[in-house]
Amino acid sequence: MPTPARQMLLGLIGSGIQQSLTPAMQMEEARQHGLRTHYQLIDLDRSGSTAADLPWLLKAARAMGFAGLNITYPCKQAVIPLLDALSDEAQAMGAVNTVVIGADGRLTGHNTDGSGWARGFRRALPTADLSCVALLGGGGAGAAIAHAVLGLGAHRLRIVEPDAVRGQALVEALNARFGADRAALAATAAEALQGACGLIHATPTGMAKLPGLPLDAGLLHPGLWVSEVVYFPLETELLRTARALGCPISDGGGMAVGQALGAFELFTGLGADADRVERHFHQLLAQRAAGLI
Repeated sequence: MPTPARQMLLGLIGSGIQQSLTPAMQMEEARQHGLRTHYQLIDLDRSGSTAADLPWLLKAARAMGFAGLNITYPCKQAVIPLLDALSDEAQAMGAVNTVVIGADGRLTGHNTDGSGWARGFRRALPTADLSCVALLGGGGAGAAIAHAVLGLGAHRLRIVEPDAVRGQALVEALNARFGADRAALAATAAEALQGACGLIHATPTGMAKLPGLPLDAGLLHPGLWVSEVVYFPLETELLRTARALGCPISDGGGMAVGQALGAFELFTGLGADADRVERHFHQLLAQRAAGLI
């Protein structure tokens, strides 16, 4: 008789996550490796829960034998005090998007946001000028990307973050890690973009449920590359406007695939097939656009 396939229970905790493609991506790649996987959406909006309910959600995940959890808005930072350990990357970034649950119930937080963004960005814009970069959003994803872009060699990073306390803490952490004065806060997008060569957008604006532009379109110009983290829709209003102006762009799909690759390897200990995952991701987007999923 054939050896039964290994089974694995995974989940995603966050708000408004019904449109997430993460379950399909993780389950299909697991199937390709002979794993039987169930991936459960744990949508705080659906249950009337908040990030304050994370303690009992994590306790339940342990009790039900989950192997791991992906974590998204608004829980990437709130989950940290509830974990038993953090990877060096998650510790430095102050945000977690992947939790591995050991056989003993031990919870270890990781972050694949930064590495996922960097992979997609370098594939889309391999020769991008990184002398001065503006970043809109310093939350969970924004913080991870801030570390990643400085790690790629950006000389200066200007961050627009409405939460002044969170923004200042991020700037201090970045300068402590990468060198004094590499990062600074900017009060507005206009201030951040003065003399900048690139723009990274890391807020929810532009998502299907929150359409629109995150800044005045008049601030965009052909000499500016634009990187987006939103992937549904893949062509956000920001990217559509930037493309029309002739800006080089990097869409949110690259980060989505990169995140998934990192999380799959953390959950399973197996190497994901990057090209296969990327093809599947674009198939899923096409199916969604056609109303098939």
